[in-house]
Amino acid sequence: MEDLSHEGGGGEGDIINRHIQQPNKGEDILPHNNGNIISNQNGTQNSNPPEQDLKRNENSDSEFKFINGLKKIEMIRPHSNLPKPEAPQGVMERSRSLPETAEKPTAAIGKFFREKSNSFSAAITKRMSSFRNNDDGDDGGGENDVVKEFNLVGLKVVKTLKEDRKKELKGRISFFSRSNCRDCTAVRSFFRDRNLSFVEINVDVYTGREKELAERTGGAAVPQIFFNEKLIGGLVALNSLRNSGKLEAKLEEILGSKCPEDAPAPPVYGFDEAEEVAEADADEMAAIVRVVRQRVPIQDRIMKMKFVKNCFSGAELVEALIHHLDCGRRKAIEIGKQLARKHFIHHVFGENEFEDGNHFYRFLEHESFIPKCHNFRGSVNDSEPKAAAEVSQRLTSLLSAILESYASDDRRYLDYLGISNSEEFRRYVNLVEDLQRVNLHTLSEVEKLAFFLNLHNGMAIHAVIRIGPPGEMLDRRSFFSEFMYVIGGYPHSLSSITNGILRSNRRPPFSLVKPFSGGDKRLELAFPKVNQLIHFGIWNATQGSPSIRFFDPRGVESELRNAAREYFQRDDGLKIDLAKRTVCVSRIIKWYSADFGQEKEMVKWMMKYLDANKAGLLTHLFSDGGAINIVYHNFDWSLNS
Repeated sequence: MEDLSHEGGGGEGDIINRHIQQPNKGEDILPHNNGNIISNQNGTQNSNPPEQDLKRNENSDSEFKFINGLKKIEMIRPHSNLPKPEAPQGVMERSRSLPETAEKPTAAIGKFFREKSNSFSAAITKRMSSFRNNDDGDDGGGENDVVKEFNLVGLKVVKTLKEDRKKELKGRISFFSRSNCRDCTAVRSFFRDRNLSFVEINVDVYTGREKELAERTGGAAVPQIFFNEKLIGGLVALNSLRNSGKLEAKLEEILGSKCPEDAPAPPVYGFDEAEEVAEADADEMAAIVRVVRQRVPIQDRIMKMKFVKNCFSGAELVEALIHHLDCGRRKAIEIGKQLARKHFIHHVFGENEFEDGNHFYRFLEHESFIPKCHNFRGSVNDSEPKAAAEVSQRLTSLLSAILESYASDDRRYLDYLGISNSEEFRRYVNLVEDLQRVNLHTLSEVEKLAFFLNLHNGMAIHAVIRIGPPGEMLDRRSFFSEFMYVIGGYPHSLSSITNGILRSNRRPPFSLVKPFSGGDKRLELAFPKVNQLIHFGIWNATQGSPSIRFFDPRGVESELRNAAREYFQRDDGLKIDLAKRTVCVSRIIKWYSADFGQEKEMVKWMMKYLDANKAGLLTHLFSDGGAINIVYHNFDWSLNS
């Protein structure tokens, strides 16, 4: 065997590396009980004990020792305190307990990447942790040093550290706001971006706090920001503090102590203001109705070959009124007509308002559609109906407050769980009870348009929370047609609002029947002409629908145009492939093709609401006179949560 060893210094800590050539063919290497290896060239084991005297080879560089003429190889290991040599890059260390078998290439590659991934993740975690520790112990760091960078093998990692002010500040930030206020939205975003807890007091939701706003600030302008009991001002004052660099000091100065009792109190959830309760005056006819309900014989009858439930005749009601009010018959008939106009009673077939004799009527709570109406809870709202414009404005304020608190920035996604537990939604559910007997004929055309668009979208939120999303094909009927409100004495579903009122009583998609028949009282509310833009203001709680909006009557037309432009900017709203000469549009356009006209007319109509890029592509397709292919996206029915 050739000697390849090189012996270094004789110190205790020296390392002697020895490269040992494999034994020649026919040579045995036998392990001995002392851990050394004894080589017998004759192929026989040596039984001499290791305690025999050793003879050193005359060659000082030799790596061999001899035991009774047998060649012995001695392994000299490095000192335990010295660092162990690392394997070259790409070489994996094999466990000593495993047999020396070759690994499959795929297993080796997978193991390699797992080890590298773990090492890389550990390095990033350790580096980020060191930043946090350094920030906690660094007295010289600035307050704005919240962005850290470092490099790992050519990879730049950026970490943003948010200041945990929720633990530092003992006081309270609060501000008064209103719905649909841009400055209030900016203040809300400012505090959220800085991870600052705050209490918002929306005076459109908590109407009783408007008086407090005037007393504390001397006016009705919003937003008005308070640090504890100290009035800071509006958005301009907040920006001034930030730009001057005094905001941090102001926060620590005022909010470093516990909030005093004279600071604006957080809103109380689950209770209505006393002013709102006092405003609900009872209808003068309600007391009469409560008496005649007990005196009129309510029975199931057969009329015009139909079985009619829970009805009474006009003559029976007149007799009950005469006995209760001690009045003449003419006076009783007039009172009966007032009860019908205020929607306490209806003719069973809707034929007349009220007449004495053998005409049959029923009370509103006995109508067959009432069990499906989710704004009717056990009994008719006996309060005097409020003005329709007042109810509409309040409805818009509450729904806008829901949107501002529980919708994504692009208004395409909602937090339904948060909405269902919110005070805004609780008040909305109470408010829609006022729609039971409201007179909508007092609204102007633009007020009526905004009212029904907002009500439709609010009902869609309510339907998701109460019965679930539209979902599969079988679930859509219950969502669009069977979830109802009683409005002005008559039932309205999402489908009847869309197709009966907003679309001027046109047939829904895949239906042969119009929503309202010829004698239906709801036809009086239908618009005389279809406005195509309504389809971009109607929202149905799905991913494929336009973003949710709530409209102000003063700007409903311009807001609808903006909604159309926003929808056509989306790829699922309109996509143009110039190479294939294809225009891909939303399936909403196909479903309501009766409103948009033929395909070529429809594409030309859409050009008014496209951005410059898409409008230019469409113009190019029309200019060369070639054929244009119109295809339709599949509609995404998944819930936008």
